[in-house]
Amino acid sequence: MDDHGCNRLRLGLAKLRYRNYYILAVVFIIIFTFLVLVPLIKIIITSLSFQANDERMVRGAREGAFTFYHYTRVFVGKLSRSLFYKPLKNTLIIGIGVTTLSMFMGTILAWIIVRTNIPFKKFLNTVIVIPYMMPSWVLALAWLLVFKNNRTGGAPGMLTVLFGIVPPDWLSYGIFPIIICLGFHYYAYSFLLVSGALETVNSELEEAGALSGLDKLKVLRKITFPLVLPALGSSFVLTFSRSMGTFGTPALLGLPVRIFTIPTQIYASINARNTGDSFVLALVLVFMAAVAIYFNSKIIGKRKSYVTMGGKGFRSKPNNLGVWRIPVTAAVFLFLIIIIIIPVILLTWNTFMLLPDDYSLSNLTTHFWTGESNFKISSGEEGIFRNPGIWGGVVNSIKLGISAAVLNAFLGLFVGYAIVRSRGTRISRSLEALSFAPYVFPSIAMGAIYLGMFARPVGPFPALYGTFWLLLLIVVVKNMPFSSRTGMSAMLQIDKSLEESAQIEGMPWLKRFWKIIFPLSRSGFFSGMLLTFITSMRELSLIILLITPSTRVLTTIIFGYEDQDMVQHANGVTLILMLIIVSANFIMRRFLGSKSITGIKES
Repeated sequence: MDDHGCNRLRLGLAKLRYRNYYILAVVFIIIFTFLVLVPLIKIIITSLSFQANDERMVRGAREGAFTFYHYTRVFVGKLSRSLFYKPLKNTLIIGIGVTTLSMFMGTILAWIIVRTNIPFKKFLNTVIVIPYMMPSWVLALAWLLVFKNNRTGGAPGMLTVLFGIVPPDWLSYGIFPIIICLGFHYYAYSFLLVSGALETVNSELEEAGALSGLDKLKVLRKITFPLVLPALGSSFVLTFSRSMGTFGTPALLGLPVRIFTIPTQIYASINARNTGDSFVLALVLVFMAAVAIYFNSKIIGKRKSYVTMGGKGFRSKPNNLGVWRIPVTAAVFLFLIIIIIIPVILLTWNTFMLLPDDYSLSNLTTHFWTGESNFKISSGEEGIFRNPGIWGGVVNSIKLGISAAVLNAFLGLFVGYAIVRSRGTRISRSLEALSFAPYVFPSIAMGAIYLGMFARPVGPFPALYGTFWLLLLIVVVKNMPFSSRTGMSAMLQIDKSLEESAQIEGMPWLKRFWKIIFPLSRSGFFSGMLLTFITSMRELSLIILLITPSTRVLTTIIFGYEDQDMVQHANGVTLILMLIIVSANFIMRRFLGSKSITGIKES
């Protein structure tokens, strides 16, 4: 190397010494490439190869040999209607139905709470997002307690026992209750995004429209709606992709009547050892989510340049509900009672019922909480407080939640720091794209991908299947899009000159980060922690394929009890899970100053 080359190398090394964020960005790009792109490539390769189970179904098949067999079997084979087309139809119907219902409810609630003079705004703002903290299938469990019929579900539900009304099958199980239960869960996404957008809309814009002769409906349609359109687009993509990839509610309300979605079909295919088929279906989910995000960016992207806050002052004047103030307030509280209070009461009451179809006081018992093993009741399963398997699940869940929360919060800050400090470079854009990439993978599809990748050793890394580390790894990676954006938001608020002043004084990078950057980004750090903890504790779709008896967590224990028709145990463990999540949220908000439980922000 000549002197000129040596000088360029020295100059480059000197720049790296003062720009540690480039090194950090490159390291994260390598890590995310391995954890995101490599699994995707591996699942594609697996879907194009014969698997061990295929050798007994295809003459001359050799494990590992190239083939389009799985694509042919899924898309055009004799079983393609049951394997793909019916689950796809059900998935799309559920996705569209849930998105429509949740966006309608979330948008209406956001407008009522942000843009009207409804009372108890602070209280409602806190309570209305509680369904986000609850597992998505809590409402499904409550639905079964009320609407289950004895034709399909064995023991009749409350509606039949108390009022003699036998619900039709379409009301007890299937697509309709799935849409209702998921819609009442995912509305929180639309509420949070739209309410955040409405808070930035200057009332003077709407008043100017009213002075121009527009009535209230035209003001909403021509002024308010276009201003919140980006938030509506983001809530559409978020809700549609999440509802398509969810597993718990479609499994509880669909599988008993043989109604499959793509996630539940993936689960069934893997249980039947048809790994290639399940990976083809997983790729379909990834493709559908990617298409939804692409069209959102194309349709909404050009509309994000609206200016709603300027330098002339900002005013948000609530609309006066007038005589409708009391009825609207009562309707909001009734809605919250129906989706929060009543399900909790139903689940609690059921845990004290010895027989599931007897609501008399003489049928009440504490056996399912404190009882010893009795083979005449619940196949001899011990009460929840005596059950070592359940408490092992509590320990595993809390360990997973805390470990993932702390790790994700720090990683989110580091990734956000690397992206913001190197902003405008190709490295920054690459890291931002890779950190967001896990969002494209629906949870059940990502679980299938990691199952395929880590079931065997990968280079120097041992097989992780059946270990706690695999659960931690996939939860951290799946939550990276949110934690990285939380970190980016925090870093954008910190003036770069603060760090540069300490750098001039000779302070090392790690010390600068700990003494200057971390204290200033503390709020974002704890928000990221809380978001990841809540998500980890209520996660089922992501880890259902990766759980073994030694790594069971509360969500998989609940699903197992429900699958065995041990509803009292399932509902009791659900209440414990909800208590842990709500308590964690209260502690973080009360003592650590975290104000957000969602991390859902538009960047």
